[in-house]
Amino acid sequence: MRIGELAAQTGMSRDTIRFYEKVGLVTGSRLANGYRDFPPEAVPWLHYVRTAQTLGFSLAEIARHGEELREAPDSAEALSALFEQKIEVVDARMAELAILRAELASRVNTGCPLHAAGQTS
Repeated sequence: MRIGELAAQTGMSRDTIRFYEKVGLVTGSRLANGYRDFPPEAVPWLHYVRTAQTLGFSLAEIARHGEELREAPDSAEALSALFEQKIEVVDARMAELAILRAELASRVNTGCPLHAAGQTS
């Protein structure tokens, strides 16, 4: 299918698909007239890419794990392992954000936002 049809079926722009092709997330061949031609399986794959991005996976992570997931005999098990790893990353980031929030809260009403509460210069 040509890029316009792929864009229509996935809800992505042609520029997005071209970018994904440039970074190796999707591949198409060139027809004799120079148009891109994508296989039908590009549609569910691009939906997968968009869903993975929504779940917090970077394009690099999607590219790195995409091939192994397609070849995994039990992709549900492989996906669950990736989700567990991502949950650990999210939990660590939440802990960092909680510390940052507490630090910001300690600076409220201090007269100087660069000094923590109870600190003097």
